[in-house]
Amino acid sequence: MDLRKLRLDEPVAGTFSEERDEYERDYARLIQSPAFRRLQGKSQVFGAGSGDYYRTRLTHSIEVSQIARETARRLGEHYEFLQRKEHPGLMMDPAVVECAALAHDLGHPPFGHKGEEVLNRLLAEEHGLAYEGNAQNFRLLMFLEKRAGSGSGLDLTASVLLGINKYPYNLDTPGRIKGVYPMEWEGIGYLRDKWNMPAGCSTLEAQLMDLSDDIAYSTHDIEDGIRAGKIQMNRTFFEDDRLAMHLVEEIEGDHGNLEVGWDQVDIKSMVKHVLASYLEQWEEIYAACDNEASRTRREMKARWVSAFAGRVGIIDDPKKVWKRVTFVRDGQQDLELLRTMEILKKLAWVTLIKDFRVQRLQKRSEIMIRRLWDSFKVPEEGRLIIPPDWIENYERHKNRWTWPRFVADYLSGMTDAYAEKVYAELFASKSGSIYEMD
Repeated sequence: MDLRKLRLDEPVAGTFSEERDEYERDYARLIQSPAFRRLQGKSQVFGAGSGDYYRTRLTHSIEVSQIARETARRLGEHYEFLQRKEHPGLMMDPAVVECAALAHDLGHPPFGHKGEEVLNRLLAEEHGLAYEGNAQNFRLLMFLEKRAGSGSGLDLTASVLLGINKYPYNLDTPGRIKGVYPMEWEGIGYLRDKWNMPAGCSTLEAQLMDLSDDIAYSTHDIEDGIRAGKIQMNRTFFEDDRLAMHLVEEIEGDHGNLEVGWDQVDIKSMVKHVLASYLEQWEEIYAACDNEASRTRREMKARWVSAFAGRVGIIDDPKKVWKRVTFVRDGQQDLELLRTMEILKKLAWVTLIKDFRVQRLQKRSEIMIRRLWDSFKVPEEGRLIIPPDWIENYERHKNRWTWPRFVADYLSGMTDAYAEKVYAELFASKSGSIYEMD
């Protein structure tokens, strides 16, 4: 039995012809799923529909998958131990990493991180439950999405499921804020036991998917910000002390990112150095591109993606007695490059997410989600205004699916536009046709 191609529901062999590889089936199941298509209508930074140029969750996921697949191929050629296949979690298949990257954001609700924050708060305050985007990925893939003949969602291979699992924990564990919901953890825990995965460790493929996501965030979102005029490529903007102060505050307040060694540097000095270097590089490329901003944006993005992806490597992790995928220089973890990436991520966050107009949109989305939740949360009332196929599915599984979780699933599956449509039908003076298909 090939443990990497094990499926929780489907027999390993004898089910299909040999024309397609197992990972090709996973790829097809993912890109043909409704959840994947709906990513085109979900916000990345700017609201979906803000303009044809800006990224959505779908374009972001495709870009992450491209970075991840190419990097996986390079690592497979460079590290001899990967060829020995010593452990199913210490392997690097480009097809697996590509699938994991395509699926890594499926669980995110409408309206970006604000939607996730609001749903989590509502579930926690009223029912003591959690909503978490990474956990929702597995709820979709292992339960909510359907395919013929499967009772386990899309029933992906173990390699792809564990390649998505960057937080290998049961979310019910006290104090845990990221992980997998208990119902889906039964399957993930089973696969991890089969693979003999060390506690708290992710596969190399999951680690690469996660790092590729960070690379995309720190390069592509900044490109969108420059295009939108939120990041102004001039000295007045980049040398403003308030910008540096906000970046320092975000870094110091991010307690989940202490491993990059901020205690080893003067944070403010490094922030100013990175900002100055970034602007200097822009000015050089801008001149080389005949002062054409659109070409300069693309060239900047391409160079930074190449700089980050080209330094991805694998080192020993003595704390976990495992391997770590990270930026590597001279055989050691490149903390300076990791910190640089974090500064660029924070630059995108401070200038885009914290822009007052974006905050207004987020406040509006919070109001919509809260009012939709209030409309659906009472079962006797909610079942009258939720699509019948959802209600039928709930009735089939209500022994394992509480009503609050069901409502959160329904809301989280909405695109930005669909959430606004339903909200308008319930609360605006003008409604859509009763013949519209939901």
